[in-house]
Amino acid sequence: MSLFACVTGADRGLGFEMVKGLLKDGYTVFAGRYNKEWRLLDELESSYPDSMYIVDIDVSSDASVKAASQFIKSKADKLEVLVNNSAIGGDHNDKTIYDSLDFDEILKVINVNALGATRVTNALFDLIVAGDKKLIMNISSEAGSINTCYRKGWFAYCTSKAALNMLSAIVHNSLKEVGGQVLLIHPGWMKSWLTGTYHDEAPLTPDIPAKKLVEMIRDPERYKGERPTFIDYEGNKWDF
Repeated sequence: MSLFACVTGADRGLGFEMVKGLLKDGYTVFAGRYNKEWRLLDELESSYPDSMYIVDIDVSSDASVKAASQFIKSKADKLEVLVNNSAIGGDHNDKTIYDSLDFDEILKVINVNALGATRVTNALFDLIVAGDKKLIMNISSEAGSINTCYRKGWFAYCTSKAALNMLSAIVHNSLKEVGGQVLLIHPGWMKSWLTGTYHDEAPLTPDIPAKKLVEMIRDPERYKGERPTFIDYEGNKWDF
């Protein structure tokens, strides 16, 4: 029996490492690609020609998500897991409410990080319901926790992740009715291209949390509950 998974934002970083982990676990993976100039997925596909599909997708675009979902549905009639990983950081500056804020940028980040995940979930929800695991894993952040908020800036990123958490809770209320679960993940501070340029000051390389998240996907039953589960990559609970 084939196991199907979809990972958005798989061009590099955490998404790419999760695709690798799921392939090793025997999944057929739909790997969402945003930028064709990044070649890591092409190299990986050559090693898994029968169990990996590169899917061009811009999660901020209704048309792109629709086209991607149509392609996925032409190849699979169910998904065990959807990993909504696509995200941008926006301008991680120190601007506070006293400063002039770029509201167009805030809207752009929310559109990708929060609405993007919801677009993809909406387009593929019937495949998720048809799967056995019925698992949605949304990559969130501690920055989206309202209860533990300490920043005076990062309006775009923090707001987008808080919105993702709420949208995930709404989706979970439908998914739990058919035996499914939404997992919200704080993946830790990783070396990444989140702001558009590479940052290597973080203590984690993406393969470390990716390995833990793939392990969670193996046994999602332990995370099932009335509410979506918000945890870090090591399984520690976070406040919404």
